[in-house]
Amino acid sequence: MAKNKMKSHRGACKRFKITGSGKVKRHKAYKSHILTKKSSKRKRGLRKATTLTNADLKRIKAVLSK
Repeated sequence: MAKNKMKSHRGACKRFKITGSGKVKRHKAYKSHILTKKSSKRKRGLRKATTLTNADLKRIKAVLSK
């Protein structure tokens, strides 16, 4: 009898995206509220997406592709 498949974590699927080369893209934090005290340069930098570090890569990839 076949084993049951695990479902992928829906919350993680909404927050992360796997690129063509296998890296994981994520959005930066600290951009949702209390923006008045943050500089324009800082807020501009928070707009761009970035890649996940190697420390979290294995764990997040396992959650995304089940």
